[in-house]
Amino acid sequence: MPPGRSRRTSPVSSEFGLIRLLEAQTRHPDRQVYKGIGDDTAILKTSSTEWTLITTDLLAEAVHFDPATSSFEDIGYRAAIANLSDIAAMGGTPRFMLVAIAIPPTCSTAQIQRLYRGMMEAAAPYQVSLVGGDTSASKQGLFLSITLTGVVQPSQALLRSGARVGDRLYVTGTLGDSQAGLDLLRSRRRPALRPAHARFLLARHHRPSARIAEGQWLVKQRLAGAAIDLSDGLTGDLRHICEESAVGAEIIADALPLSPACRAYAAARRLDARQIALQGGEDYELLFTVPRGKQARFERLAGKTGFHFTCIGSITAKRLGLRLRTGTDTTQPLPVTSYEHFLRPS
Repeated sequence: MPPGRSRRTSPVSSEFGLIRLLEAQTRHPDRQVYKGIGDDTAILKTSSTEWTLITTDLLAEAVHFDPATSSFEDIGYRAAIANLSDIAAMGGTPRFMLVAIAIPPTCSTAQIQRLYRGMMEAAAPYQVSLVGGDTSASKQGLFLSITLTGVVQPSQALLRSGARVGDRLYVTGTLGDSQAGLDLLRSRRRPALRPAHARFLLARHHRPSARIAEGQWLVKQRLAGAAIDLSDGLTGDLRHICEESAVGAEIIADALPLSPACRAYAAARRLDARQIALQGGEDYELLFTVPRGKQARFERLAGKTGFHFTCIGSITAKRLGLRLRTGTDTTQPLPVTSYEHFLRPS
């Protein structure tokens, strides 16, 4: 081989395959590490009264956002929510935020200020402080990385690995709204929708909610077995719970919670709204399990909270895999159709 020439290598083909390879290289963490790679956040045993949660997300222009269809305030807001939602999935309380940003020559100072304004607007309800970060130039495209810390009581964090056969599966809120909103933004010809429905879907995409209060309530009541936030989509994020817990799952198609706006969008597009709910990402709702023995108590207490919880299925044996129930006696394999980086069309 000529000097200076490297061997030709294959491109990365699977986001989660790459994560598993990297996890295998970090199998000997410090004793303070309670949970490392493989969950919504890392967990560090930092004191006897509270443990530290740490999460980070990178957003790249043309991959995660498009300044042509989203304001800089909205981009910043959604970036912060992505991290806040990770803390919510653990049942934690968010605390401190660091922001690293690479700025292309096409961005102005005023636009970056708007970006930060959106981030701080999302963080403000939780008294999160911006405590540092880094700035860099970018030759092409805007890159934004947020690191967020939080706290949770020792051994109380909700993990992806806590699901057991017989558990019931629940979600917060409604599903598919963000995907429908994104489709509206990208459409050259928008379907005929009531203005209120269009505004709702666009708002659910640009300004999603982090279910911090719901996650904290689940931890306080000790009712959930496992949890994850829905960032990549229901099918993909459910797969993470099943893999970490070594179980299968059955989803009831007609139980999926759908907003009137998402139903109207699907009807106008002649689509199945349930498929949008299964595939769409960035709803940032919580998917969690409730052990069978705690379900009656969960239903009783949940009815007093004002939170919107929906039972959408159950945890089954691992050998059964992921299944979708479409009728009383009809089930079929549930394909994982959520977004995954690096996948190329076959």
